[in-house]
Amino acid sequence: MESMKDPAELVQRFVGFAERGQWQRIEELFAPELRAAVSADAVRAGWTAEATPLGPVAGFGAPRSESAPGGLTRVSVPVSFAKGDLVIVIATADDGLLHGLRLGAPGEWTVPSYAAPKRFTEREVVVGEGPLAVPGTLTMPRGDGPFPAAILLSGGGPFDRDGAAGPLKPLKDLAWGLGSRGVASLRFDKVTAVHAEVLAEMIEFTAADEYLPYALDAFRRLRESPAIAADRIYVLGHSMGAKMAPRVAEAEPGIAGLVLLAADATPMQRSAVRVARHLAGLGLVPAEMAAVMERQAATVESPALSRSTPIEDLPLGYSGAYWLDLRSYDPVATAEALDLPMLIAQGGRDYQVTVTDDLALWRAGVGDRPNVDIRVYDADNHMFTPGSGPSTPAEYSTPANVDPAVIDDLVGWLDPDSPRPGRRFSGMRVRGS
Repeated sequence: MESMKDPAELVQRFVGFAERGQWQRIEELFAPELRAAVSADAVRAGWTAEATPLGPVAGFGAPRSESAPGGLTRVSVPVSFAKGDLVIVIATADDGLLHGLRLGAPGEWTVPSYAAPKRFTEREVVVGEGPLAVPGTLTMPRGDGPFPAAILLSGGGPFDRDGAAGPLKPLKDLAWGLGSRGVASLRFDKVTAVHAEVLAEMIEFTAADEYLPYALDAFRRLRESPAIAADRIYVLGHSMGAKMAPRVAEAEPGIAGLVLLAADATPMQRSAVRVARHLAGLGLVPAEMAAVMERQAATVESPALSRSTPIEDLPLGYSGAYWLDLRSYDPVATAEALDLPMLIAQGGRDYQVTVTDDLALWRAGVGDRPNVDIRVYDADNHMFTPGSGPSTPAEYSTPANVDPAVIDDLVGWLDPDSPRPGRRFSGMRVRGS
């Protein structure tokens, strides 16, 4: 297919193919490195989850361009649908091909009510080493310290340091909420967001590579700071970041404890099937999507899975090496082997990580320990923003912040001596079965 120099035309071509279900035609728009990392099935899954519920396309807004690393140009194009809006963000170059692609919700992040920016400072840091190092942000409370600190780990996928999904920035909410109340934090862009082109050539790249080197380097940087209490550095993970947190603590004995927010314990391929079925049941995605995910999950679980298994036969665009690594890792069993305090928090309305499927496994594994707190926030979704009724992907398109009750409880658990409003424990506290 002929490449297009006009980024807005490139976006319109992508949208047209997506509306007609021409997923293989979309792959022809990809630069080679993106094609190696993202399959047609992955594009279809993203489109059906984010765009299909909004109805047919009604029009396009004015594109906005900015420079991006690697000589690329990042272009954001607002797209209006019958029932809502999305922003399609692409990275392109002189070749007129797609080097990056993301669907997001319009709207802007709003400063949470519990954040007091005058009470903390932020500065840029570099996390990791060598060519795969990533930028990050160190949030420090004002004062002498030493302060407790949290290493913030975002969920699965190429998230930035804020865990941004449309107008939602849950990790930034957490950092600002904690920083306002005397708890430092370090968050960073994921390597999959910063170095996607390089990783596309690294067929042996695994979940351990995605998380461990960066979390361990963040720990080292925090421990070396005289303003940080070296014996009070915690790992705070969300979603897949929470799943990987016990693995970080297993590798670093100096970790003081774990905070697991929406921690998936079900094998990820099974979670993907469950989510697809849930969305199909709501009429938000085609039923065939769940069937495809089921076949891909069976491939992950097959004894024949290998590093050479084609990516298109596997869920979520991850390689055979990535799935082999995940298949060998049990987060609950790893947590059971650690003698660490843990706070496990779960949104009651979360359909991606659920009370029934995931929290039940954490409760069975570590819930009866005296140093483990399990709290359920009945009104919260996967991003820990409150709402009512069944949670759907469309809910993530509305600007919102992490539940203030979650911030209160995190501060109370990480720094019991910190002054804070309201009750010490705001969530429903659960212990054991």
